[in-house]
Amino acid sequence: MKIISWNVNGIRAAVKKDFFESIEKLNPDILCLQETKAQADETEKALQPLQGYYGKYNSADKKGYSGTALLSRSEPKEVTLDMGIEEHDSEGRIQCAEYEGFYLVNVYVPNSGQQLDRLDYRKKWDADFLNYLKNLEKKKPVIACGDFNVAHRPIDLKNDKSNYNKTAGYTQVEIDGMDNFIGSGFVDAYRQLHPDEVAYTYWSYRFKARERNTGWRIDYFLISKSLAEKLQSVEIYSDIFGSDHCPIGLEIDL
Repeated sequence: MKIISWNVNGIRAAVKKDFFESIEKLNPDILCLQETKAQADETEKALQPLQGYYGKYNSADKKGYSGTALLSRSEPKEVTLDMGIEEHDSEGRIQCAEYEGFYLVNVYVPNSGQQLDRLDYRKKWDADFLNYLKNLEKKKPVIACGDFNVAHRPIDLKNDKSNYNKTAGYTQVEIDGMDNFIGSGFVDAYRQLHPDEVAYTYWSYRFKARERNTGWRIDYFLISKSLAEKLQSVEIYSDIFGSDHCPIGLEIDL
C-alpha cells in the first residue's frame, strides 16, 4: 500500500499547477492533503478530475483557512472528523479513516504563530492529539501523516541555531511535543529508514529558500511500533513543486 501526504497550501491554487500530473505519477492508494484552504464542497469540486478515489473532506469554520482532504482507492469502513474536543474542532484539521487492519489519521497540526502567540494552545493540542492517537491504538495500529509543524532535531532544518526558541516549528515546547509522540511508542517512519539523511519537506517562499535548499522537515509519517517491520519505503519528493511543501510517501506491507 502506498500513502502520499502533501500540504498543498490551497487546493484551488494547486490544481491550477501540475497537481494532477504529480498525483498520477505518484499513483497513491491513499492521498492525504493538508491546508486545502477551502470548504468541503469547494475541495470536492477542485479534486473532481481525480478519478477512482473515494473522497472525504474536512473544512474550517473560517473560510479559506486550514482544512484537510483524504482520497482512497478502497472505501474505508468509516471516516470520522476531528478530535471530539470543542476547542480543537473548528479548523478542519483531522480526518481518521478506519481500514480492516489499521487507522489512518490525516492531520494538519496548528502553527504556533509568527509571534509564537499560539504556543500555549499548541502545547495543549499536542497533548490532546497524542491522547487521541493512543486511544485509537487500543483498537488497531495507527498511521498518522501530515504537516506536524515541527522540526524534531537539528538535522531537520537548515538553520537550527538561529531558529531555536525564536521561530514557530522549532521551539522547545514543540520539540518536546514530538518527543512525547516518539516516547509513547510512535515511530518517525522516515528516520527509521533514513537515520542520517538531510532532507526537507518545506521551504519558505521568501529569500529563494527552495532554490538554496534552506528548508525544514515538518511533514511526517508517525506509525505504531507494531507496523515498523512492515515498512517498505519512505520517500520525500523534493523534486515535485506546486506548494511550499513537497509530498512525502510511505509504502507499507498491509
